[in-house]
Amino acid sequence: MNDKILSKLNILAGAAKYDVSCASSGSNRSSKAGSIGNTVGCGICHSFTEDGRCISLLKILLSNQCIYDCAYCVNRSSNDIQRTAFTVDELAELTINFYRRNYIEGLFLSSGVMRSPDYTMEKLMLVAKKLREEYHFNAYIHLKAIPGASPELIRKAGLYADRLSVNIEIPTEQSLKLLAPDKDFSSVYQPMQLIKDNIISSKEERKKYRKAPLFSPAGQSTQLVIGASPENDKQILQLASGLYTNEKLKRVYYSGFVPVPMADNRLPVLLRPPLVRENRLYQADWLLRFYEFKVDEIVNDEHQDLDLELDPKLSYALRNPYLYPIDINKADYEMILRVPGIGLHSAKLIVTSRRYGKLNEGHLKKMGVVLKRAKYFITCNQLTDGHKDLLPAIIRRNILSEKNKPGFRYDANQLSLFED
Repeated sequence: MNDKILSKLNILAGAAKYDVSCASSGSNRSSKAGSIGNTVGCGICHSFTEDGRCISLLKILLSNQCIYDCAYCVNRSSNDIQRTAFTVDELAELTINFYRRNYIEGLFLSSGVMRSPDYTMEKLMLVAKKLREEYHFNAYIHLKAIPGASPELIRKAGLYADRLSVNIEIPTEQSLKLLAPDKDFSSVYQPMQLIKDNIISSKEERKKYRKAPLFSPAGQSTQLVIGASPENDKQILQLASGLYTNEKLKRVYYSGFVPVPMADNRLPVLLRPPLVRENRLYQADWLLRFYEFKVDEIVNDEHQDLDLELDPKLSYALRNPYLYPIDINKADYEMILRVPGIGLHSAKLIVTSRRYGKLNEGHLKKMGVVLKRAKYFITCNQLTDGHKDLLPAIIRRNILSEKNKPGFRYDANQLSLFED
């Protein structure tokens, strides 16, 4: 690698770190004769598949040159930073060389907006096209769809990419106009809807013709920047829920705002990124997608922001003491899912196992239930409802004190997302 390419790599890989919306779940592009790689096993950015495996992606920008002046972005046009850009040939060759050396298992490619959205989108599409058609690169590719780019360019990109993403960044249009005056929600939602429609059409075509081309088989995602604007968690989660329902997004990513060099005076003064809040939003997002919660059960008019001390599931249980305790041997699956300390896997095991006999404390422990938390909200053969009369404030204090003791752990069957 010559010094020119190495210099570009250092600049553009560093500039890409602020975009967290990268994952390789959902694609199943198998290997074939004459091609290099596949996405079945996907699994210099670490990402995670749906089954929890960690893979490596080359996460990079095509260019950090940008015509927009978004206050929250380090690559904004008014920021005094070193600018550079890869050519299509340089980036395609760099990707294939990294892959052949087993450094990476896929590509995550974004860019600042150079000249115009169409010009940038075409360059991104041509990188993916060159990798697929000239290098026969069959591994994972994630491309950014540039708001404002022509529908035809986005359609072409979707035929080469495994996943497309359009970043909303700011949760409300009012704040977006203030911090990014060159953008608006309509320019973001237009490519989102286009991608959704093409994914649906592609799936229908595949039912009729087995060899019909795939369009963005891993779906689409987006990113919300947290803390750069004054929206509360209720507004953010309502937006995310709407995106999952209406636009059929695979993931919404939450990125705690990182104070950028030479910060714009439109931005709040933050000493550090709001990482705890970011984590709580991911936990709430998980409850929406997998635990059958609604937004107004997690946050509401009275509690518009997530509790930073407790995860949202525990916070919900403490705010609704009249629902508990539940009898673990009789309650339905949906209610068992709402017990702190019981994860998806544990809940399924409980429902299956109790068909063969009544469950007791020992059974629950073997299933991975964290009784230090769950005991306040359940009864079974051995656990009575002795905690029923405890005030939520007492339960909260007890659980927080347990968290501070050495050796405390959360449910091993829940994701580490639910660990502090």
